[in-house]
Amino acid sequence: MGHIQSIKSYKPSMDVVVTIGTFDGVHMGHKKIIKRLINTANQLQLQSVILTFFPHPRMVLQKDSTIKLINTIDERANIIKDLGVDYLLIEKFTQTFSRLSAEDFVKKILVDKLHTKKVIIGYDHRFGRNRNADIEDLKNFGIQYNFEVEEIPVQDIDDVAVSSTKIRKALNNGDIDKANKYLGYHFMLTGTVIKGKGLGKPLGFPTANIHIEEDYKLIPKQGSYVINALINNQKVYGMLNIGMNPTVSGNKESIEAHFFDFNENLYNQNIQINLMHRLRDEVKFESVQALKEQLLKDKETSLSYIKNKP
Repeated sequence: MGHIQSIKSYKPSMDVVVTIGTFDGVHMGHKKIIKRLINTANQLQLQSVILTFFPHPRMVLQKDSTIKLINTIDERANIIKDLGVDYLLIEKFTQTFSRLSAEDFVKKILVDKLHTKKVIIGYDHRFGRNRNADIEDLKNFGIQYNFEVEEIPVQDIDDVAVSSTKIRKALNNGDIDKANKYLGYHFMLTGTVIKGKGLGKPLGFPTANIHIEEDYKLIPKQGSYVINALINNQKVYGMLNIGMNPTVSGNKESIEAHFFDFNENLYNQNIQINLMHRLRDEVKFESVQALKEQLLKDKETSLSYIKNKP
């Protein structure tokens, strides 16, 4: 299991092989690179390190509040931690950090702080103030500071970019099956259970209202989904609705989960919900009774999917 910490608190016990990137989604393309990192570190008897940055540079440099990420930083860290990397180092991206020159970044962080002996990096990687240095500059720094640079092939880097784009597009379109295929795991929503209006209980479908604190988290297209979650070490299944609740005159988007055969109090608990399959678009029904009948059909469809899931 990997260790997660900041660069400031990192104290290397041996030299490292490092790769650098955002790794948003930690999808199948990313995992290919991470596997390469781990294998290389094992061959060289060094430790494997992923260096990532948060917040996203666009959030800091451009004050871009429209950028949406597949994972929150905690979700990303937990996925990477379980892949077998020795260390995930999260550097806080700030205006001050962005002004670090390319050589200062290499000397102060890669060499002095991390004790880097090898960098595995994409052909298109740019770094340093105003992103003015590229992989050729990094190779020259490697000669100067005694570390090797291994270039990730164009095809692998392009696969990462294409996969990330396809995942975001699929999520925005509600195509959770396609997104999950590229991710290699179920897309997740992680948040705290808060009190809602209590409208589901009279219908026989009490819900846990999920509040996601991170406004940069990508929320899939509104509609209903089949879900699962691990609650108190028990895997439970259910349905999730993302939407406005138009039948009962809702006026803001909510994320509400109904779990089958489960009635424990979840208020104030932080839970991770995994989206397995999309059921349908959100619809404004003619009556509350019509909504209830549809929810019963949704439950039947969900249970059938769960029973026969791939």
